[in-house]
Amino acid sequence: MLMIFSEQSNLESILNGLFRTYFERVPDVKKITNAMIKKGWVSSQEDIINDHVAFRTLGVDNLGIASFEKIFLQHGYQKKEFYSFKAKKLDAYWYAPPTGNLPRIFISELRVNDLSDKAQQIIHKYTDSIKSDPVDSINMNKPSEVIEFFEKPLWKLPTLEDYNELLSESEYAAWVIYNRYYLNHYTISVHELPHGYDRLEKFNAFLSELDIKLNDAGGVIKTSKDGLLLQSSSVAEMITAAFAGNKTQKIAGSYVEFAERKVLEEFQDLDPELITAKHRRDGFETANADKIFESTFIKQTKKS
Repeated sequence: MLMIFSEQSNLESILNGLFRTYFERVPDVKKITNAMIKKGWVSSQEDIINDHVAFRTLGVDNLGIASFEKIFLQHGYQKKEFYSFKAKKLDAYWYAPPTGNLPRIFISELRVNDLSDKAQQIIHKYTDSIKSDPVDSINMNKPSEVIEFFEKPLWKLPTLEDYNELLSESEYAAWVIYNRYYLNHYTISVHELPHGYDRLEKFNAFLSELDIKLNDAGGVIKTSKDGLLLQSSSVAEMITAAFAGNKTQKIAGSYVEFAERKVLEEFQDLDPELITAKHRRDGFETANADKIFESTFIKQTKKS
């Protein structure tokens, strides 16, 4: 079980709080969960194992990974491999959970200094008012404070003109300038589902029956070089966003990811009943993640 916890630690309370808001704002989550319950694969949302959750940040003073990661490091997460996405101008790390029933964390950061002068000026217009690391001002042992931090605006509401200017250069930048630290996606561990539906190809067919639109950048199934990590994702939900000056526009919100982690070669002969997370492929894959990012990109969302 991953969410929701009955006897909660501070960390579990934080994750639950984040997920509740995300659950309310991404209708595909409930649609998929209800269909899985109807199939008898799970009895409730709590039975779905969450592989990882992801967040997007801006690489500017007092923000970015160096700030954001403090929350999870404080609660026992361990910083793992670094990833670089040259074309998208992003860096990222993943973080291993302190206990096996919790999701991995994936935090990415836009290399703002690699953008055009115009894009940098727009981003700094909103973020330069942040003179100190905002994470340092919250009590990370109070779940309510942390959840409020994730959901409160750290900078003023952007104008539609600024949003669209960023969108033309970096769709990631535009997403963050509006959505801020809102949970980007959660991930269903497909390999934890009942036999017969614990393979991503089969699960994707189930999603198609639900009319869940899938991100086909790099193929519907993104596969790691070693063939042991398979990932798919839905196309982001389109939301009506209110910008400064009472202007509105449909923009990309968040989405759902689906991951299958295969058993490592050295454990192939192990009794399937004995296989646990430590026997499966861990971590992430740059090429896979590069295409998963595009779940919020216009080329994908225009299909929805």
